[in-house]
Amino acid sequence: MTPKEKAKELVERYDFISTHDGLDIMDEELTMLDRKQCALIAVDEIYNSGLLVFVDDEQYWHEVKQEIKKL
Repeated sequence: MTPKEKAKELVERYDFISTHDGLDIMDEELTMLDRKQCALIAVDEIYNSGLLVFVDDEQYWHEVKQEIKKL
């Protein structure tokens, strides 16, 4: 998956949120900016997890982050 495709996928995952009882609802208050911020936080968690061993992995997630910002 390209960084651009991954960025789009991550942002789209925040189109729906789960309620405390497990139901998925679309939150009209969750703007594109909010979804992008959530995706950026997720990428930061991956990037800072210490699990990225290869330079290529670090570069990939850096590019995903840049693509999220472009959306």
